[in-house]
Amino acid sequence: MSDGAVGVGLSGHAASIATTVAFVGLGNMGAPMARRLIDAGHRVIGFDRSEDAVDRFAARGGTAAVSAAAAAADADVTILMLPNSAVVEAVLDDGLAAALRPGTAVVDMSSSEPMRTRALAQRMAAERHVDLIDAPVSGGVKGAVNGTLTIMVGGPHAAVSTVLPILEHLGRPTRVGACGAGHALKALNNLLSATHLLVTSEAILAGQRFGLDPEVMLTVINGSSGRSGSSENKWPNFIVPQTYDSGFALSLMLKDMRIATDLARQLGRPSLLGESAVALWSQAAEALEPAADHTEIARWVADWIDR
Repeated sequence: MSDGAVGVGLSGHAASIATTVAFVGLGNMGAPMARRLIDAGHRVIGFDRSEDAVDRFAARGGTAAVSAAAAAADADVTILMLPNSAVVEAVLDDGLAAALRPGTAVVDMSSSEPMRTRALAQRMAAERHVDLIDAPVSGGVKGAVNGTLTIMVGGPHAAVSTVLPILEHLGRPTRVGACGAGHALKALNNLLSATHLLVTSEAILAGQRFGLDPEVMLTVINGSSGRSGSSENKWPNFIVPQTYDSGFALSLMLKDMRIATDLARQLGRPSLLGESAVALWSQAAEALEPAADHTEIARWVADWIDR
C-alpha cells in the first residue's frame, strides 16, 4: 500500500490512510461509494464510460482516469462496480488486468455469477498474481450514500483482511467464504427479496380488495410473522406513496434472481418456487418500461388482478 499514517478500521484491522483506490464504474451505486472513500481520506482514481459521471466524480475530489487500466496502474486496490460477469471479464481483458501490479487486489462489487467469479479468480491468480475478491452489496442507493451497505465478501483470508478497512467505509462487510461465496449469497438474498415482495404484493392487494386499509395491514403484518423487508421498507416507502423510486431496477433484480436459480440448477438443487418467481418477474419485465424500478412489481400485480 501507499505510504501514509496507519489507522485502525472498525473491525480492528490496520488501515493505511493514504491508500490509493481505483474505482471502475461510477453509476448510481458506484458514484456515492467512491465519494465515501474520497471523504474518508483515500486517493480515489475513477473511470466510467460516461464522461458526465467522471466529471461529477472529479468535481467531488476524485482523480479522473482516461481508462480502467489507467485508473488501476497506480492503485493498491481496484474496485469494480459493473453490471455483470460479462462486463467484468471484458473490462479486465481490455487492459485492466495487464495494468494491475502483482500482489494487489481486485474487488468485484458487481452482481456477478459465482461460478464465473471462481474461474476468473483462478485465472487472475495464475496469470497476474492478483487476488480477486468478490464483495457484492445489498442496501440500494440509500445504503451507498449513507455507508450502510451490507457487503458479502468472498476470497482468500489474507487478501480479504487487507481490503476490509476500505470496505468498512462503505458499510458492514462480512466475510462469507471463499471466492464466489459473496456473489452466491447476494443472488440468493435477492431471490428471497424478490419472492417475498411478490407474495407480499399479492397479499396486500387481495386484502385491499376485501376492504382492508393497506397501511393498517402493514402495521399488523410488521408486528406479526408475515413481516419482511418488503412489508417493513418497500411497501410503506415506495409502493403506498406510489413513488416507485427505490433506486434498484426491476431488470437488475431479475438478473440476480436468475443467477440464483441457475446456481441452484448447477448444484443439482433446483429451486421450484424460485423458478416460478422468476417466470412471474419475467412477465412483469416484459409488461413494464425497461427502466422500471423493482418495486413496480406491485403495480404489475395490481394490473394483473384487475384484468
